[in-house]
Amino acid sequence: MFLNIDLTDIDALKKGIEDVRTAFGPIGVLVNNAANDKRHKIADVTPEFYDQTIAVNIRHQFFAAQAVTEDMKKLGGGSVINLGSVSWMLKNSNIPIYMTAKAGVQGIPRGLARGLGQFNIRVNTLVPGWAMTEKQKRLWLDETGKRAKNEQCIDADLMPAHLARAALFLAFGDSSMMTAQDLILDGGWV
Repeated sequence: MFLNIDLTDIDALKKGIEDVRTAFGPIGVLVNNAANDKRHKIADVTPEFYDQTIAVNIRHQFFAAQAVTEDMKKLGGGSVINLGSVSWMLKNSNIPIYMTAKAGVQGIPRGLARGLGQFNIRVNTLVPGWAMTEKQKRLWLDETGKRAKNEQCIDADLMPAHLARAALFLAFGDSSMMTAQDLILDGGWV
């Protein structure tokens, strides 16, 4: 089911979650994967750009988790998986507000895990390195991207399928005692 929703509009986000619930029943797994890594320089950041970047990259993750909590309680548990990024660990200079948001994403599980753990709801962060999505290859794969691959311990591209398999691990019972954790999937880059 595909829904075209502006995730910065929390009422629209909640309505979309309700539409999914109506179509499929209670939600037991939430993967918060929406983000935008638009390149920017420190001097060019306006308050409006800052607020929009934070809204696109972190704000919705909290409110989506909040919106599915009652479903997961009724189901006897569930899994919330937030997508972070290793970018903030690398001290890049061309995406400072994105990096700020992604560092914050890793705080969400720590803020929610104890309160939701009593209901057997797990909250974790999947932290990818440079995943070779079509967007990344089209917009950003330059000498920096090539250097990133060279700095990985595993000499292979991180592909979306690698992330999907890691998300499935976090979604299902194999990770039943894992919460408030970061699963870094970057080929040994950081």
